Amino acid sequence: MKLLLTSGGVTNTSIRDALVDLLGRPIADCDALCIPTAQWGHPMCGPVSVRGFVSGLPPSGGLTSLGWKSLGVLELSALPSIGAERWVPWVRDADVLLVDGGDATYLCHWLRESGLADLLPSLTETVWVGVSAGSMVMTPRIGTEFVEWAAAPDDHTLGVVDFSIFPHLGVFADNTMAAAERWAVEIGGPAYVIDDETAIKVADGQVEVISEGEWKLLA
Repeated sequence: MKLLLTSGGVTNTSIRDALVDLLGRPIADCDALCIPTAQWGHPMCGPVSVRGFVSGLPPSGGLTSLGWKSLGVLELSALPSIGAERWVPWVRDADVLLVDGGDATYLCHWLRESGLADLLPSLTETVWVGVSAGSMVMTPRIGTEFVEWAAAPDDHTLGVVDFSIFPHLGVFADNTMAAAERWAVEIGGPAYVIDDETAIKVADGQVEVISEGEWKLLA
């Protein structure tokens, strides 16, 4: 799987160009599925923000309004009740999965419960575009301060990549570089601090930071 791990989505030309490079063809030629699941696990999210993401309406619909050939919704919590024989072909036919933010531990739970986490290694040509928690879920840990889902057993996530992500640098009052450096002590591994103008591109084992903003690698 190819990854474009963002803080705020496709917010500038550099990140958009990186997305097109991963897709290998224009956005208008690609079929997308959007995954809003993480939002249900976060107290700041709910029906209105989910609608914004799915519909492409501002301020939360940036990924879904890019002009895809087709766009569908994949709600992970529904998948266990309908059977893999239905939903696996939907995923395999998609060129890109657009995974919104919310709570990364809740998203991780449903990625595993649905079976999609087990399918991911076989999706070698599929592009995963994450926003905030949709990016953080691919890391080994997110840090306890980013856990909002009350039922989360801990802060561990999928560990598809070997680094962690501190998103939204400078967007919220508590998301400062000093706070990120304190957070990194708990994480205990390499971590990227990124603002909403930054993304991390992962393809063929290579990690590249794409940015028109501010970022820092904390070892």
